[in-house]
Amino acid sequence: MRAASQILTESFLEVRAKLLEVAATLDRIDRSLDAGSPLPNQDQVQREQIDSAIEILLSEGSDRAERLQQLFSRQYESDWRKQMDL
Repeated sequence: MRAASQILTESFLEVRAKLLEVAATLDRIDRSLDAGSPLPNQDQVQREQIDSAIEILLSEGSDRAERLQQLFSRQYESDWRKQMDL
């Protein structure tokens, strides 16, 4: 296992760029909302998912990636093959 310091050093610029991209996207959404363009219901659900994802990122623990994956995944349905015509 690599040292935390090494992981941080190797990943810092890439993570920084991704965080800036997320912040810029949220800024654009907020500016549009401020200009009077409300989000349709489905888009509001997606925005709430993003907000929940940010809360997960800010939380403690070593399972954040797993919790994010679960947040953005569909719930398991036993008849999924039928629903997707498979």
